Amino acid sequence: MANGGPVRHGFPHLDLVRESITALYRRLSYDTVQTFATSVAPVDVAFADTDDLHLGAQRVARELVRHYRLPDARMIIGFREMTHAADVELAAGPEYFIELNDRFRTHRRDIGAALAHEVMHVYLHRLGLSFPGTRDNEILTDTAATYLGAGWLLLDAYREDGASSQKLGYLTPEEFGYVLAKRAFLFGEDPSVLFTSPQAYTAYTRGADRARLDGRQPPLTAAGWAGRRRYARDRRSAQDAAGSGARGHRPPGPRPDVPYAFTPDGGGPLRVSFPCPTCHQRIRVPVRGRVRARCGLCRSVLECDT
Repeated sequence: MANGGPVRHGFPHLDLVRESITALYRRLSYDTVQTFATSVAPVDVAFADTDDLHLGAQRVARELVRHYRLPDARMIIGFREMTHAADVELAAGPEYFIELNDRFRTHRRDIGAALAHEVMHVYLHRLGLSFPGTRDNEILTDTAATYLGAGWLLLDAYREDGASSQKLGYLTPEEFGYVLAKRAFLFGEDPSVLFTSPQAYTAYTRGADRARLDGRQPPLTAAGWAGRRRYARDRRSAQDAAGSGARGHRPPGPRPDVPYAFTPDGGGPLRVSFPCPTCHQRIRVPVRGRVRARCGLCRSVLECDT
């Protein structure tokens, strides 16, 4: 929790965020992801200053348990002085103890954001889905909460001006915006109408701009002129190398500056692999001009010019 300190910006965790989205689809399946088409409604997690602190926190926790479809899970909420925003004890259940930072006693509007992250920890724990290392697992948790409809609360808790700042979660504001935009593209949502923080709206628009680029990378037909020209040049190099296979030449391997990679297919045609713009699982198709590809993980149908 950044509380008055500097807030990190940009996309430093983007590769891990994409891995998290892929892991969600692999563990949950396309059909289960589709059941989260409706985001948590603001009215369901609203917290007025006049509400009883503990009863209000329990009410919000119950709503998030309902949203995540956690059967027979009860959240016991407490408050104490701590460095982080919150912490959850991941026991066998059905009761889980969540401690919130004492700061939320007087900043109650953000209790829903803190609980969205902690209850998602319980959801992932029950799924048996985790990444090695604390930082990677926290980024997975932020990404999952956002992609499944509760993470807009975390971005809306981001506020920054010349005198103070606040941010919850491990993703940067722009990365939260990126995941929210991915969700918006999938379900046709407009999460911007949920924000009360103007800084959250700005971060969302920047994240959405970055998310749109995923659908404009070659060999997708929506790629821009410069990308298509670079792709054609790389394809010629790969075809020349494949044609020289008898002399021990091979197509160039993956490069960090482009999302696609060319690979030979025995005696058959050259193939190109690239990440699905929705779930980021890599798709492999033959290099033969216009191709319609279907992602087996998220079922996206992609128009390609290979």
